Amino acid sequence: MLVPHRESAELTDSLDLISLPNNKNWDGRIAYLDRDGVINIGSEHYVNSPSEVELLPGAGLAIGKLRRAGYRVVVVTNQSPIGRGHWDSENLDDIHAEIRTRLLSEDSDAHLDLILFSPYAPWDGAWARKPNPGMLEAGRQLIDAASIDPDFQGLKLRFDNEWDERPDESTSFMVGDRGVDMAAAENFGVRAIRCDPEIGISGVVDSILGGTA
Repeated sequence: MLVPHRESAELTDSLDLISLPNNKNWDGRIAYLDRDGVINIGSEHYVNSPSEVELLPGAGLAIGKLRRAGYRVVVVTNQSPIGRGHWDSENLDDIHAEIRTRLLSEDSDAHLDLILFSPYAPWDGAWARKPNPGMLEAGRQLIDAASIDPDFQGLKLRFDNEWDERPDESTSFMVGDRGVDMAAAENFGVRAIRCDPEIGISGVVDSILGGTA
Protein backbone atom coordinates (compact mmCIF):
# COMPACT_ATOMS: atom_id res chain seq x y z
CA MET A 1 0.00 0.00 0.00
CA LEU A 2 1.27 3.48 -0.89
CA VAL A 3 1.01 5.40 2.37
CA PRO A 4 1.36 9.11 3.22
CA HIS A 5 4.62 10.97 3.64
CA ARG A 6 5.37 13.50 6.36
CA GLU A 7 7.02 16.89 6.18
CA SER A 8 10.76 16.75 6.98
CA ALA A 9 10.53 13.37 8.71
CA GLU A 10 9.77 9.71 8.37
CA LEU A 11 6.11 8.99 8.97
CA THR A 12 6.53 7.59 12.49
CA ASP A 13 9.48 9.69 13.65
CA SER A 14 8.87 11.35 17.02
CA LEU A 15 6.41 14.25 17.01
CA ASP A 16 6.49 16.89 19.74
CA LEU A 17 3.18 18.69 19.77
CA ILE A 18 3.17 22.37 20.68
CA SER A 19 0.78 23.13 23.53
CA LEU A 20 -2.56 24.61 22.59
CA PRO A 21 -2.96 28.30 23.44
CA ASN A 22 -3.63 29.09 27.11
CA ASN A 23 -2.58 25.52 27.93
CA LYS A 24 -5.99 24.31 26.84
CA ASN A 25 -6.41 20.56 27.21
CA TRP A 26 -6.88 18.77 23.89
CA ASP A 27 -10.14 16.83 23.72
CA GLY A 28 -9.53 14.95 20.47
CA ARG A 29 -10.77 17.49 17.92
CA ILE A 30 -8.79 17.80 14.69
CA ALA A 31 -9.13 20.30 11.86
CA TYR A 32 -7.97 18.49 8.71
CA LEU A 33 -7.07 21.09 6.11
CA ASP A 34 -6.21 20.87 2.45
CA ARG A 35 -3.41 23.27 1.53
CA ASP A 36 -3.78 25.01 -1.84
CA GLY A 37 -7.03 26.97 -1.99
CA VAL A 38 -7.47 26.67 1.78
CA ILE A 39 -4.29 28.10 3.33
CA ASN A 40 -2.43 29.50 0.35
CA ILE A 41 -3.25 30.46 -3.22
CA GLY A 42 -3.06 27.48 -5.53
CA SER A 43 -2.03 27.28 -9.16
CA GLU A 44 -2.84 24.91 -12.01
CA HIS A 45 0.93 24.84 -12.57
CA TYR A 46 1.58 24.03 -8.87
CA VAL A 47 3.32 26.03 -6.17
CA ASN A 48 6.87 25.18 -7.18
CA SER A 49 9.09 27.10 -4.77
CA PRO A 50 8.98 29.08 -1.50
CA SER A 51 9.03 32.31 -3.53
CA GLU A 52 5.68 31.35 -5.06
CA VAL A 53 3.95 30.98 -1.70
CA GLU A 54 1.15 33.49 -1.15
CA LEU A 55 -1.18 33.00 1.77
CA LEU A 56 -4.88 33.51 1.33
CA PRO A 57 -6.13 36.55 3.27
CA GLY A 58 -6.59 35.84 6.96
CA ALA A 59 -5.35 32.25 6.79
CA GLY A 60 -3.03 32.68 9.76
CA LEU A 61 -5.70 34.34 11.87
CA ALA A 62 -8.16 31.57 11.01
CA ILE A 63 -5.73 28.81 12.01
CA GLY A 64 -4.93 30.69 15.20
CA LYS A 65 -8.66 30.77 15.96
CA LEU A 66 -8.91 27.02 15.44
CA ARG A 67 -6.07 26.29 17.84
CA ARG A 68 -7.40 28.75 20.43
CA ALA A 69 -10.71 26.90 20.19
CA GLY A 70 -8.92 23.63 21.02
CA TYR A 71 -8.32 22.03 17.61
CA ARG A 72 -5.16 20.32 16.48
CA VAL A 73 -4.44 21.25 12.84
CA VAL A 74 -3.39 18.60 10.32
CA VAL A 75 -2.65 19.55 6.71
CA VAL A 76 -3.32 16.82 4.13
CA THR A 77 -2.17 17.74 0.63
CA ASN A 78 -1.78 15.93 -2.71
CA GLN A 79 1.62 16.80 -4.16
CA SER A 80 1.95 14.88 -7.42
CA PRO A 81 4.79 17.08 -8.79
CA ILE A 82 7.07 14.77 -6.81
CA GLY A 83 5.68 11.64 -8.43
CA ARG A 84 5.69 13.33 -11.82
CA GLY A 85 9.42 14.09 -11.41
CA HIS A 86 9.12 17.89 -11.37
CA TRP A 87 10.89 18.31 -8.03
CA ASP A 88 11.65 16.43 -4.81
CA SER A 89 10.40 16.26 -1.23
CA GLU A 90 13.20 18.54 -0.01
CA ASN A 91 11.78 21.31 -2.18
CA LEU A 92 8.35 20.63 -0.71
CA ASP A 93 9.79 20.87 2.81
CA ASP A 94 11.15 24.33 1.92
CA ILE A 95 7.72 25.38 0.63
CA HIS A 96 6.08 24.18 3.84
CA ALA A 97 8.67 25.96 5.97
CA GLU A 98 7.77 29.19 4.18
CA ILE A 99 4.06 28.59 4.73
CA ARG A 100 4.65 27.96 8.43
CA THR A 101 6.72 31.14 8.77
CA ARG A 102 4.10 33.28 7.09
CA LEU A 103 1.25 31.83 9.13
CA LEU A 104 3.06 32.51 12.39
CA SER A 105 3.96 36.04 11.32
CA GLU A 106 0.23 36.69 10.97
CA ASP A 107 -0.83 34.95 14.19
CA SER A 108 1.57 33.53 16.77
CA ASP A 109 -0.92 30.74 17.56
CA ALA A 110 -1.15 29.56 13.92
CA HIS A 111 0.93 26.41 14.34
CA LEU A 112 0.41 23.48 12.01
CA ASP A 113 0.61 20.41 14.22
CA LEU A 114 1.32 18.04 11.34
CA ILE A 115 1.72 18.22 7.55
CA LEU A 116 1.14 15.04 5.56
CA PHE A 117 1.42 14.80 1.80
CA SER A 118 0.87 12.33 -0.99
CA PRO A 119 3.80 12.45 -3.43
CA TYR A 120 2.17 10.01 -5.83
CA ALA A 121 0.95 10.63 -9.36
CA PRO A 122 -2.76 10.08 -10.00
CA TRP A 123 -2.15 6.86 -11.93
CA ASP A 124 -0.35 5.23 -8.98
CA GLY A 125 -3.64 4.44 -7.26
CA ALA A 126 -2.20 5.41 -3.87
CA TRP A 127 -4.30 5.00 -0.74
CA ALA A 128 -2.59 8.18 0.45
CA ARG A 129 -3.87 10.28 -2.44
CA LYS A 130 -7.20 12.06 -2.02
CA PRO A 131 -10.02 11.16 -2.64
CA ASN A 132 -8.74 8.15 -0.69
CA PRO A 133 -8.56 8.81 3.06
CA GLY A 134 -5.04 7.56 3.84
CA MET A 135 -3.64 10.93 4.94
CA LEU A 136 -6.56 11.54 7.29
CA GLU A 137 -6.22 8.06 8.73
CA ALA A 138 -2.51 8.63 9.40
CA GLY A 139 -3.14 12.12 10.78
CA ARG A 140 -5.59 10.88 13.40
CA GLN A 141 -3.33 8.05 14.55
CA LEU A 142 -0.20 10.20 14.69
CA ILE A 143 -1.81 13.05 16.61
CA ASP A 144 -3.51 10.68 19.05
CA ALA A 145 -0.27 8.79 19.64
CA ALA A 146 1.85 11.94 19.98
CA SER A 147 -0.51 13.31 22.63
CA ILE A 148 0.38 10.28 24.76
CA ASP A 149 3.99 9.52 23.77
CA PRO A 150 5.89 11.81 21.38
CA ASP A 151 8.37 9.01 20.66
CA PHE A 152 5.64 6.71 19.29
CA GLN A 153 6.84 3.64 21.17
CA GLY A 154 5.19 0.58 19.64
CA LEU A 155 3.11 2.58 17.14
CA LYS A 156 1.98 0.69 14.07
CA LEU A 157 -0.17 2.68 11.68
CA ARG A 158 -3.16 0.93 10.19
CA PHE A 159 -5.08 1.80 7.06
CA ASP A 160 -8.33 0.90 5.33
CA ASN A 161 -9.86 -2.36 6.54
CA GLU A 162 -6.88 -3.11 8.78
CA TRP A 163 -7.93 -0.26 11.08
CA ASP A 164 -10.92 -1.18 13.21
CA GLU A 165 -12.11 0.38 16.48
CA ARG A 166 -11.65 3.87 15.08
CA PRO A 167 -12.16 6.91 17.31
CA ASP A 168 -15.20 9.14 17.01
CA GLU A 169 -14.68 11.91 14.43
CA SER A 170 -17.99 13.70 15.02
CA THR A 171 -16.32 16.80 16.50
CA SER A 172 -13.63 17.04 13.82
CA PHE A 173 -13.89 18.31 10.23
CA MET A 174 -12.11 18.57 6.89
CA VAL A 175 -11.88 21.81 4.91
CA GLY A 176 -11.05 21.69 1.21
CA ASP A 177 -11.81 23.53 -2.00
CA ARG A 178 -12.27 20.58 -4.38
CA GLY A 179 -14.38 17.52 -4.83
CA VAL A 180 -11.50 15.18 -3.97
CA ASP A 181 -11.25 16.81 -0.55
CA MET A 182 -14.95 16.32 0.10
CA ALA A 183 -14.71 12.71 -1.06
CA ALA A 184 -11.71 12.04 1.20
CA ALA A 185 -13.64 13.44 4.16
CA GLU A 186 -16.66 11.29 3.33
CA ASN A 187 -14.49 8.20 2.86
CA PHE A 188 -12.85 8.85 6.22
CA GLY A 189 -16.12 9.60 7.99
CA VAL A 190 -15.54 13.21 9.00
CA ARG A 191 -17.61 16.34 8.33
CA ALA A 192 -16.69 17.94 4.99
CA ILE A 193 -16.66 21.73 4.57
CA ARG A 194 -16.01 23.21 1.15
CA CYS A 195 -14.46 26.67 0.90
CA ASP A 196 -14.05 29.18 -1.90
CA PRO A 197 -10.46 28.77 -3.22
CA GLU A 198 -10.15 32.54 -3.56
CA ILE A 199 -10.99 33.01 0.14
CA GLY A 200 -9.93 29.80 1.85
CA ILE A 201 -10.19 28.87 5.50
CA SER A 202 -10.93 32.42 6.64
CA GLY A 203 -14.27 32.30 4.84
CA VAL A 204 -15.58 29.33 6.81
CA VAL A 205 -13.83 29.42 10.19
CA ASP A 206 -16.42 31.53 12.00
CA SER A 207 -19.28 29.30 10.88
CA ILE A 208 -17.27 26.26 12.05
CA LEU A 209 -16.67 27.78 15.45
CA GLY A 210 -20.11 29.31 15.80
CA GLY A 211 -18.70 32.81 16.01
CA THR A 212 -16.35 31.98 18.90
CA ALA A 213 -12.56 31.88 18.96
